[in-house]
Amino acid sequence: MAKINLRPWREELRAEKQKQFVVMILGAVIVAGGLVFLWKSHLDSQIAYQQARNAYIETAAKKLDAQIKEIEDLKRKRDELLARMKVIQDLQGKRPVIVRIFDELVRTLPDGLYYTDLTRTGDNLQIVGMAESNNRISTLMRSFEESDWFASPSLANVSAADSRRAGYSQFNMTVKQTTPEPEGEEKK
Repeated sequence: MAKINLRPWREELRAEKQKQFVVMILGAVIVAGGLVFLWKSHLDSQIAYQQARNAYIETAAKKLDAQIKEIEDLKRKRDELLARMKVIQDLQGKRPVIVRIFDELVRTLPDGLYYTDLTRTGDNLQIVGMAESNNRISTLMRSFEESDWFASPSLANVSAADSRRAGYSQFNMTVKQTTPEPEGEEKK
């Protein structure tokens, strides 16, 4: 019988298969490492992209906040200007009223009567004057009642004047100042 030794061949085959196994394991580890690296790179790029978007949104929000503040400042300035314009318009509209009041005071003043003191508080006029007779004071009150610029005359006091103005009566009167409706406008 011939002696054939099969061991070295099997051992060589086993060693070869073990080498292939180790190479395959190393290849799998390298491929897995490459995949992990690609996956991590992809996640890092996604995170960087999202952070860039967040930074853009924050910048845009800051710009909008600045614009909102500017708009609020403009609205406040607009309201202040409108308030000033209203005050000016009110003053412009009331400017001729005082002239009309003085004109009406002169028109309602009967002969034999004169004013010594006029005081205006709000819409009320406090009148102190001298009259030759009580009839003249009554005529003044009727003139105030008929006037479009005055209403509700109220006589507070009538007394004899001091010795320098003998024959005169001193009176205190309150009358309410009104503004007549412009002609052509009707009350609704």
